[in-house]
Amino acid sequence: MRNSVHALFLRELKTRFGEYRLGYLWALLEPIAHMVVMLAIIGYLLHRTMPDISFPIFLLCGIVPYSLFSNIATRSLNAIEANRGLFSYRPVHPVDAMLARSLLECLIQTSCFSVLLLGLWLLEEPMQLNDMPALLAIWLALALLSQGLGFIFMVLGHAFKAADKILPILIKPLYFASGVMFSLHIIPAEYRWLVDWNPLLHAFELMRHAVFPTYPLYGVSLGYLWLCALLMLFFGLLLYKAREPAILRS
Repeated sequence: MRNSVHALFLRELKTRFGEYRLGYLWALLEPIAHMVVMLAIIGYLLHRTMPDISFPIFLLCGIVPYSLFSNIATRSLNAIEANRGLFSYRPVHPVDAMLARSLLECLIQTSCFSVLLLGLWLLEEPMQLNDMPALLAIWLALALLSQGLGFIFMVLGHAFKAADKILPILIKPLYFASGVMFSLHIIPAEYRWLVDWNPLLHAFELMRHAVFPTYPLYGVSLGYLWLCALLMLFFGLLLYKAREPAILRS
């Protein structure tokens, strides 16, 4: 399985970025360019509303982690169709294709986050990285949450042909409900229950606090994030295991 995932990972990397003139470097330049544009436009409009945190740091800890979640979930929809011809080889299974895509996305977004964080540090944006274990725990929980949803989307994408059009639209509202562009402090305490159920909100707020310790937290929990991640992964694997024979027969 390790050999299959490694081979599919290299195939996916070459398929996605090998045809561009900048080659594999584009895997890093594309999300960085997106972040720079968002910082320039939205940062100018909203930088005054953030409590006790540099706005570029605030935005970085929302957009890049959300991209990790969104890309793993949506790219899983056609993971089976894109690798269908390889499943005739007994060592290759659909789960291998899904893991290869997820690992590539984790590599891209982790590199993007690290490079942008380094760039902001060089620009003397205030930050503290004294709690790296917490930051890694949050990032890992978010990756597992995304992976679990990716398994569910992969199965649904195989079972329903319209899923690749509908499911990305259904998760779009999470961009606005997960605290990517707003801080939890702007929501009155009596209404926070409307968004507290969202594990993405917990991940982004905890990540901002890990990078900027003076950033205030309001009811978010690393334990809740991990619980949601493990439950999502469990149900995703359970659904995949139940549908794997049908996927291979098709």
